[in-house]
Amino acid sequence: MTTDYTSPIFSPFKLGTLQLKNRIVMAPLTRSRADEGNVPSSMAPDYYSMRSDAGLIITEATQASAGGQGYVATPGIHSEQQIQGWKKVTDAVHRKGGLIFMQLWHVGRISHPDFRNGETPVAPSAIAPRGVQTYTSKGFQAIPTPRALETREISAIVEEFRQGAMNAKAAGFDGVEVHGANGYLLDQFLEDGTNQRTDEYGGSIENRARLLLQVVSAVSEVWGSDRVGVRLSPGGSFNDMCDSNPQETFAYAVGELAKMNLAYLHLIEPAPSQGEHPLPDLSAKFFRPLFSGPIIVAGGYTLERANAAVEQGLADLVAFGQLFIANPDLVERFRRGAEFNPPDRDTFYGGGAKGYIDYPTLNSADSSQSPG
Repeated sequence: MTTDYTSPIFSPFKLGTLQLKNRIVMAPLTRSRADEGNVPSSMAPDYYSMRSDAGLIITEATQASAGGQGYVATPGIHSEQQIQGWKKVTDAVHRKGGLIFMQLWHVGRISHPDFRNGETPVAPSAIAPRGVQTYTSKGFQAIPTPRALETREISAIVEEFRQGAMNAKAAGFDGVEVHGANGYLLDQFLEDGTNQRTDEYGGSIENRARLLLQVVSAVSEVWGSDRVGVRLSPGGSFNDMCDSNPQETFAYAVGELAKMNLAYLHLIEPAPSQGEHPLPDLSAKFFRPLFSGPIIVAGGYTLERANAAVEQGLADLVAFGQLFIANPDLVERFRRGAEFNPPDRDTFYGGGAKGYIDYPTLNSADSSQSPG
């Protein structure tokens, strides 16, 4: 297959010491198909390796510790069985010439006692998310008011991420991404809508960003910072998140991350605001002057928008989510200008092979139409 260098998104990119064959990233996508013990599904090696044409694959969010789980059948990276399960995934991706980072997370308050041996979920402050449920083995359940972490407990959270990073290295990953987005624990500490602490982890922006930066520093000690990415969702409202001054909060966080020589900053851009009172700009355009390293953008991008973002210097790489679920050969479909498979939303979370490893590729379609 001849590489098309006429379109920016298909050009190679140097990410630290890694050479990416293109600038197309498979976004982290929760699929809730882990086997017993939250070991990656036996289908996961096929699922990820089918998408190895991406310049970089980022795994589904993976809990660094058992206490970080918030949804049914999400994989972990805190047991030997999980490490070995992920090793099968990384081996399969590498055999096909792909690169893969693990996304490490802790859900914080977006959990349920069913995942925590009956214990209450933890958070920076005892503030329940409004209108949010989680899915357990018993179906959808309301999320209870979390317990505020004691100051003395927070260092253990940092160590859980550090150990998760060590385990990811043992599993053969090429790097890790710290999940600081979408209303999970690190985001909960960062934003003042969920953090009302009065200790060194609350109050000022510097204090609220402390846990995020400590986790990134700990993970970087394991991997080297040029193999560590961070995902943020400035201005995002998912999981009942809000901040009184998101531009100031996230500008500070990004500015501090910029000093750490990271592999990349991964931004989930909010949808453009409409109406009489537009929200402040929290797009890559706002953050680009604050972060000189590689930026990945995500947020409903088309191929045309992706190329424009790269051409304009707003981003270096572009992540695609739902398109990769339904199109394992997304890169080739982009190259050919081919139609996309329609996604089956009923199979996004949970289940078996259907909607996971059975989406047709162009090659399989071509084969089925060949004579003989």
